[in-house]
Amino acid sequence: MGNDGGSIPTRRELVKEAARSPSTAQVKEAQRELQEHFWTTCPLSHKPLTRPIVSDCVGNLYNKDAILQFLLPGDESEGISSKADCEAILCGRVKGLRDVVELKFEVDSERRASATDKNEYREGWICPVTAKQLGPNVKSVYLVPCGHVFSEEAIRQLKGDKCLQCNESYSEDNIIPILPPKDADKERLMARGQKLAEQGLTHSLKKVPGLKKRKKNANGDSATPIESDGTPGGSKPPAASQSQLHNGASSRSNTSTPTPGASNGIKNASTAMLTARVLEEENERKRRRKMMGTNDNLDSLFTKDSRDGKPKGSDFMTRGYTIPAADVRR
Repeated sequence: MGNDGGSIPTRRELVKEAARSPSTAQVKEAQRELQEHFWTTCPLSHKPLTRPIVSDCVGNLYNKDAILQFLLPGDESEGISSKADCEAILCGRVKGLRDVVELKFEVDSERRASATDKNEYREGWICPVTAKQLGPNVKSVYLVPCGHVFSEEAIRQLKGDKCLQCNESYSEDNIIPILPPKDADKERLMARGQKLAEQGLTHSLKKVPGLKKRKKNANGDSATPIESDGTPGGSKPPAASQSQLHNGASSRSNTSTPTPGASNGIKNASTAMLTARVLEEENERKRRRKMMGTNDNLDSLFTKDSRDGKPKGSDFMTRGYTIPAADVRR
């Protein structure tokens, strides 16, 4: 019965035991192993995490040199996975160094001193307040923008608004959990990233590079880009300016000379002045040609018939010497 053609085994014979869902202890153990892996290994370079270490907006940890190599131009970079694999891991969250925060860990000096083999020693980090070892067994957080790392218990108990290490102020939204296992924490961090992006800020609370200058309205509730003439783009001109444009348009229709302020509603002042100047010169040339057509001095150069006022067949340009009839007969 070896499936050699003589017999075909059934599913009952192949599957001896039914599949069972993992128990709670097994799920926690698998989650702890996964947390320990990400606490010790960079997902981009697959190397041990060594300082300097940075974190993105969802609390993942990376080696800073791996992020720098990923941001370098080129298809492939040495020391890290392919660009496509790195993009799949980062999911577009890191586009520059402003999208990450460098973490400042408190080194466990006692562990370093008690290490027997210096070659196999791995740096350990502790909370500066509770002295607990930070890792997969302790919930840890860091503050933005300073980057100091503490245990969640210390931040929850102290309930302050300034960092205990550098005395820099922070808000509750800027307390970022490291490698959060809960989906609720991940959704909160993603919502925070979207809110900062709408405000033109990055994860490190620095401004997004390349944005246009913006100017707040009088109420200060919104920001609109500034046009070249100093007026906010997309906003309608005030009633006074509309009436001025209307009056300028009517005056231009009545008179041949346009005014600089009424140039078909051109917003740019320099363009409006240049357009008005060109139209004024054109009207001046027309006026001169009209005056030249009615000038008496110019009319005196031409001979006209006194009866109908039409010019004769010859004038001072076509008038030439005529041979007398007696000379022709000779």
